[in-house]
Amino acid sequence: MFFLAILLFSYFQMSQQIQKATANGKEMLSNPRLTALQGTLNVVMNQNVTLSCQPDAGSPPVTYTLFKHNQKVSTLNRPDLTPALFNLTINSASDVGEYKCKAENNIPSGGKYSNSLIFTLLEPISKPVLSSPISEVKKGQRVTLSCLSENGSLPITYIFFKGKQNISPPLKMQKREAAVIFLFINSSSDFGTYKCRAENSFRNNTKYSNSFNFTLAEERSHSQPLLISLGLILLLLVIGLALAIPFFIIPSYKAKKFKSTRSSSGLTSKMKEEPENYVIYTEIEPVKPEEEYVNVSVVRREDEKGENLKL
Repeated sequence: MFFLAILLFSYFQMSQQIQKATANGKEMLSNPRLTALQGTLNVVMNQNVTLSCQPDAGSPPVTYTLFKHNQKVSTLNRPDLTPALFNLTINSASDVGEYKCKAENNIPSGGKYSNSLIFTLLEPISKPVLSSPISEVKKGQRVTLSCLSENGSLPITYIFFKGKQNISPPLKMQKREAAVIFLFINSSSDFGTYKCRAENSFRNNTKYSNSFNFTLAEERSHSQPLLISLGLILLLLVIGLALAIPFFIIPSYKAKKFKSTRSSSGLTSKMKEEPENYVIYTEIEPVKPEEEYVNVSVVRREDEKGENLKL
């Protein structure tokens, strides 16, 4: 019941305004239509665009105001219902966004807003980069190819090629991420030259990537690990020998040499067996300087007597 009362009161108020406007000979404006005369909302840098704002009905004169993000851009006055044309230049990314216009005549609170228009800035794409996590592969191996253009307005469409033949359907990327395909390297013909192509809505802006080639990885023989192990063992032996020379071999040699020198410095020699009547040895003992003695021992046959001489 309360809701119905509100509806009736609103209808009564609007009826009074319409009657008042008709009595003054003025007709309220309809909501204007905002359109882009170039027919598209995709724009590029430094492009000139024209926006048209026009109501379908209402009493002139009409004042038109253009807004961008709810901020006033320009105002035009028309003595009749001819459209207002707003000329703009897209100089930066801040010049794109949501646009609206407002139409007003002399009726109080009779201003009407138009629909919204949102421009999209098209940027040319940069040269895409084709890459793979590995470049050396074996036959039968699965590989990955990635293609990415780091600059350019989205979406971007990628196609992969081997030589001049495409090997993938068009891949349309709505986000700034690489297009990826998977391949199997089954034969030598799969080691060709790969490329990718990128394009977006920017006219005449198709770019090709760098070339990429897979190479066949050399298969190692079973004897290689054994040779490597033997080489490591030999290296360790050489290092051990080099460490043993200064710490063990040289000290042992010096000790043996010192012992040999010490044993050869004695003053007594063993007597060798000789035939009878020969002098076996003569020993001269060191004496004090003031006295000198020489002991001579003579051995003769059994029938002769030994003589001892003392000087």
